[in-house]
Amino acid sequence: MDGSVHHDITVGTKRGSDELFSSVSIGPYIMSNTANGNDSKKFKGDLRGPVVPSRVLHIRRLPNDITEGEVISLGLPFGDITNLLMLKAKNQAFLEMGSEDVAQNMVGYYSTVMPIIRNQPVYVQFSNYKELKTDNSPNQERAQAALRALGSSHMDAAVAVAAPSAVLRVVVENLVYPVGLDALCQIFSKFGTVLRIIVFTKNSQFQALLQYQDGASAQGAKLSLDGQNIYNGCCTLRINFSKLTSLNVKYNNEKSRDFTRPDLPTGDSMEHPHMAFTPGIISAAPYPGATHFPPTFTLQPAVSSHYPGLTVPSLPGALTSLTLSGASRLGFPPMSAGHSVLLVSNLNPERVTPHCLFVLFGVYGDVMRVKILFNKKENSLVQMSDSTQAQLAMSHLNGQRLHGKPLRITLSKHANVQLPREGHEDQGLTKDFSNSPLHRFKKPGSKNYSNIFPPSATLHLSNIPPSVVEDDLKMLFSSSGSLVQAFKFFQKDHKMALIQMGSVEEAIESLIEFHNHDLGENHHLRVSFSKSSI
Repeated sequence: MDGSVHHDITVGTKRGSDELFSSVSIGPYIMSNTANGNDSKKFKGDLRGPVVPSRVLHIRRLPNDITEGEVISLGLPFGDITNLLMLKAKNQAFLEMGSEDVAQNMVGYYSTVMPIIRNQPVYVQFSNYKELKTDNSPNQERAQAALRALGSSHMDAAVAVAAPSAVLRVVVENLVYPVGLDALCQIFSKFGTVLRIIVFTKNSQFQALLQYQDGASAQGAKLSLDGQNIYNGCCTLRINFSKLTSLNVKYNNEKSRDFTRPDLPTGDSMEHPHMAFTPGIISAAPYPGATHFPPTFTLQPAVSSHYPGLTVPSLPGALTSLTLSGASRLGFPPMSAGHSVLLVSNLNPERVTPHCLFVLFGVYGDVMRVKILFNKKENSLVQMSDSTQAQLAMSHLNGQRLHGKPLRITLSKHANVQLPREGHEDQGLTKDFSNSPLHRFKKPGSKNYSNIFPPSATLHLSNIPPSVVEDDLKMLFSSSGSLVQAFKFFQKDHKMALIQMGSVEEAIESLIEFHNHDLGENHHLRVSFSKSSI
């Protein structure tokens, strides 16, 4: 330890007049001493600025019924975990990693790929503490037992051994449920950037060749995933290094993908490789419960720049952390698969229309139908084209403010949005957008896939005709009462520009209002959120 002052802090317990931790700042958040007594823990740390890297990470916005195993699974792919502190009453936790480097890798990764636990985005950041010191209370026993169960010392050996190749050969044994290319991408991309993948059936086994950007990622994936089950009790991964040093991919389709070449043709679309495996085991309707597997957590790309042309679908309960043996014993709840309908609540009924929700949710996927509920107009159902897009929209838009009210978004129990029966008028509250020309993701490999970003105050404008100048666009975007703070045309291409609004909420409302706005000369403005600022 260095010579800095350390504070012995008790969370949630009063010690005479010393109500320590009653207003201790953790990053931008304030922890109070109202924690449930069951969460009483002791740990040491030095209070520092939130931007200083630390091996102790602060994880917040956790689901109410979070388990120790789920929190641990967030950190396992990156290296050793040396301690865990659960603050369940605050929906928070602290995770102490083996080193600052490991912690930095984890924070860096989750800044681009939003982790989702129980359909809820969680946030990972550096804490103000250099180490955790937890007590031996019974309340801490479960966390320590879960840590001991890891046996993660194998990670140390991984560092010492050079990976022979960046290409892995993956065999899926005991293939009871379907596993496809996208599912494997979701699992393996957690350990590094996947450049190329090919799936095929050989000797009656579903196999894949998968190329990482570097050998270290391949090594980490092999160590963590080899021998693990994708679903409980089945779909076992057997992983070896391939003799190949690189993969040559000619087509982007369900059997092969080169994420560095979104321009590749799709070729002749063929049946899914897993559907050709062992006829009779996988049917169109697997046995009851086949869609209810205990998940740990699934990852959704918050920024897709690593994978142009790819949206990674949610596995319906895939053990995508795959590093806790016996995950099924940790009590993870079932989650239904394939939900593409979202329940959006806390809407402003005076201002929100089906078209408004169609445009906003259309940033993250193709919206098929929207229904504003007749008797509860602050609630709406939004049907996306698939469950991946539904998850993506939920993770990016939940909590964002629209017309003065923060959106509340959950998965709906409905499988689809019903249109009103013929002859029954619903005052235009239900709209079918399935044939809309404004869908952004209909075209396979569309560049829109690689430009999906969280809502921000800066908007990206495109399809601007030559006659439209800066003042025209600034006047247009301020016409609704919003503040335009900055504007910049792209230096090499005046068909595109960035415009910065006064707030994220104003940017959201401006996108809704001016996306597809007719600028003349047969040019309709295209508006999306930008990752840049001016």
